[in-house]
Amino acid sequence: MRYLLLGLVILVTACTKQQEECRMEPLNTDKIAVAVTPSENREYSFTDKKSGYYYGRTQENDFGEWFAGWNVRQKRIFSDYKLFVDTVFLDRRNAQAKMYPYKLERVFAQATEELLMSDNEAVLYIRLTDIKGRYIGIQLNTGLLASMKQETDGLTYVPREAPGKEVKVVPFRPERIEYTDSVLWTPAAAGGFLIAYGTAAGCDSLIRDFRSAGELKLAARKERMEGILQRNPVRSNLDTLDEALAWLLLTTDELVTDQQGKGIYAGLPWFNEYWGRDMFISMPGAVLVNGQFETAKEILADFSRFQNKDSVSQTWGRIPNRANTEGILYNTTDGTPRFVMQIEDYIKYSGDTAFIRQIYPAVALSIDAAIRNYTDEKGYLLHADADTWMDVKRNGIPGSPRGNRANDIQSLWYQQLMAGKYMAGYMHDRVKAGEWDSVAQRLKQNFEADYVDKGRAFIADHLNTDGSRDVQVRPNQLYVFELIGDEDVKMGVTRKVWEELVYPWGTGSLSQKDPDFHPQHENWEYYHKDDAYHNGTVWLWNNGHAMQRMIEMDQPDIAWKLFENMNRQALAEGAVGSLSENADAHPREGKNWAKRSGTFLQAWSNAEQLRVWYQYFLGIRPDMIKGEIVIEPKLPAAITGLQFKERIGKGVLEGCFKRSGDVTEYTYRLLNEAADIDFRLPLFGNVRVGLQAGDRLTVKDSGSRLAVVVANVQGKELYRHDYPLVPEKKRLKQLRDEFFKDTRFAVPEKQENLKVLSKRYTGK
Repeated sequence: MRYLLLGLVILVTACTKQQEECRMEPLNTDKIAVAVTPSENREYSFTDKKSGYYYGRTQENDFGEWFAGWNVRQKRIFSDYKLFVDTVFLDRRNAQAKMYPYKLERVFAQATEELLMSDNEAVLYIRLTDIKGRYIGIQLNTGLLASMKQETDGLTYVPREAPGKEVKVVPFRPERIEYTDSVLWTPAAAGGFLIAYGTAAGCDSLIRDFRSAGELKLAARKERMEGILQRNPVRSNLDTLDEALAWLLLTTDELVTDQQGKGIYAGLPWFNEYWGRDMFISMPGAVLVNGQFETAKEILADFSRFQNKDSVSQTWGRIPNRANTEGILYNTTDGTPRFVMQIEDYIKYSGDTAFIRQIYPAVALSIDAAIRNYTDEKGYLLHADADTWMDVKRNGIPGSPRGNRANDIQSLWYQQLMAGKYMAGYMHDRVKAGEWDSVAQRLKQNFEADYVDKGRAFIADHLNTDGSRDVQVRPNQLYVFELIGDEDVKMGVTRKVWEELVYPWGTGSLSQKDPDFHPQHENWEYYHKDDAYHNGTVWLWNNGHAMQRMIEMDQPDIAWKLFENMNRQALAEGAVGSLSENADAHPREGKNWAKRSGTFLQAWSNAEQLRVWYQYFLGIRPDMIKGEIVIEPKLPAAITGLQFKERIGKGVLEGCFKRSGDVTEYTYRLLNEAADIDFRLPLFGNVRVGLQAGDRLTVKDSGSRLAVVVANVQGKELYRHDYPLVPEKKRLKQLRDEFFKDTRFAVPEKQENLKVLSKRYTGK
C-alpha cells in the first residue's frame, strides 16, 4: 500500500510539474503598450467596431493626411483638434506618447491626455488628468466643418460631408463654459471633453449616456480586447514575437465591424468598406485561428445576402467585390470561390455542419452560374483582364491584364468545386456533387500540361485568350500547388519566387528583371502610382503563401526571417501594431529599407501573418467535419520554448513546446472536445491517436525516434509507443535542405534603361 501511495504521489507530482511548465501568464493590453518618442511620431487608429474610426499621428499638431481624424460611414467628420491648459497650447511635438490597443496617451508638462472610443457609439472621449492649471480648452480643426454655433452647453458644427448630421463638443463633466472664438473653455474639474456625432437629439443622448455610464462602456471595450488575448495567449522565449502577435490580433479585430451587417474592413484609412475578395482572404487569420466562430458565421451569412440572384445578369451568382454605403459591385472573379472556401474553413474549425443547410443554396448558385457563364471545355474559369486581385484600372485600361485564365483563379475555382462537392454530399445532392467533381477533375488533369514548364520549374501566370502562356514572373504561382503533382516543380517555383520576388520587406508583384517593373509604388516624377500597383510593388498579403510554401518544404528558418521582419514592422514602424498594404520593391536613394505605402493597416496583410503562424509554424489545422486535428509543428531555431492556446470546435487546444540540445518535446491537451490527432514531423511517420476531453499527448523527439505518450486527465497512461525514423522521409528532408541551402531574399538590382523611367509623367 505504501508503494502504491508513493507511486500516486510521484505520478501526481509529475503531472503537476508538467502542467506548471506549460502554464503561462497571458499578455494584456497594458503590458503590450508601445512608447513612442517625438522623433518616431507614429500613426495610430481606433475603430468603434460599428462604422467609425479615428486616425492620427502621435506627435503631430497638424496632420494633413486626407483621411486624418474622425471618419464615420465613409464620411470625413473632422480632421483634428487642439488642447489648451490656461493659455498654453499642448504642443504634441513635446509630448511623450504611449499607444495602447484601447487608448492613446500623451504626457505633456501641463497635463496628461487620453484619447478613447467606446464600442458601437459615435462618441470620442478626450480625458485630461494631472492638469496643472485652472482651465482647459479645446479647438476643432474646422476644415471639414461648417455652421459653428456656440450653444449654452457646448459647441456644435455641421460636417461638410454629412450635412444632415451634427458634431457636438462639450465638457466631460457638466461645468460652466466660455468661448474665445472657436475655443471652448471650461474649468479643469470637467476632466476633459466629449465629442459626439449624429442628429442633434442623438448627440445629446450620446453625451448623457456617456456621462452616466462612460467608464463602464470603456471598461467593457477594454475587457473585450483582454478576452481576445486571454483566449489566444502565446508566450515564448521571444518577447517581440509574443507582443507582435498580440498587437496583430487586436488591430485585425479592429477591422471586424458591423457597418453593413458583420464584415471586415479591407483597410484603413480609405478602405473602410467590405471587399469580398479581401474579406475572405482575411477570414482565417481574422476570425478563425482566434476562435471567433460566431463572428465568422455572421460574416458569411450576412454577405451571402448580397449575392447576385439575377439570372440574366452577366455576374449572376457572384458574391460582391465591394459592398459599401454607396452600393454593390460584382467586378471580381476570385471573391466568390473564396466565399465558398471560407464556408468550408469555418465548418472545419467550428464543426458546425448544420450551417451547410442554411448556406447551401448560395453555394450551389455560385457554382452552377459559373459553370453556365464562365467555364470553357477544359473546366477553366474564364474572366476579364482586371477581374483578379490584380484589378487596378486607369482610364479604363487594366494595369496588369491577366485575362482570360489566371493561374490563381483556376486553383481557387478548383477548391470552390471541391468544397461544393463536400457540401453537396452532406445535402445528399449526388447529381451536383458528381457534376462539380467532374469539372474539378477535368481542370486538374489539364492544368499541368497547359501552365507548367517543368524544365524551368515555372508556372505561367495566365493563359491568354489565344491559349498562349504569359511568362511574367509573379507571386501567383504560389497559389496553385493544389493543382501540381510534380514535387520538383513545387520546390523550384518556391525557391525562384523567393529569390526573385521576396524582399526582406515583403513579396513583390513582378520580377525586377521584367521590362514593365516599377521600382517604387509612388514615383510621380515618372509614372502614376496605379501603373506600379501590381507591377513590382510589394504586397504584404502575399507573404502568407510565400512563407507557407517555404514551411511546407521544411524550411521554417527561411520563412522565419520574413515573419520576423513583419513583426518588427508591427512593433516599430508605421502604424502601431499594424501591417501596411504595400511597400516599395526598391528602397529610395540612400536608404537600405523600403518605404511602406498604401493603407497603413490592411486586413489581409495582418491576417495572413496570423494565419501562417497558427496553421504552419504551429501547424494547427483542424477538420472538425471529420473530427480530426492535424498538428504539424515547424518552428524556427530561434524559438526554444513556447506555450499557446487555440479554440477548436467546442473546445480549446493547449500546446507546450520545449527545445533543449538535441531533444524537442511537444505537449498538447484538448479541453471540452474530443478529436483524432494526426501529429506530423518531417522525419517520422504520422502519429495518429484519439484524444478525449482532458487527455494529454506528449511527443518527445530525440532525433532518431519519437516517444509518444497519451494520458488522461487523471494522469493515467492510455497509450505509449516509440516511432522510428523513416529513411525515405530523412532522404526527402536532406534533399530539400540541400536544394534550399543558401536561399536568399531578392536583392534590389537597378536596371539600366528601365522603360518606366525613360520619360517624365505628364499626368495623363
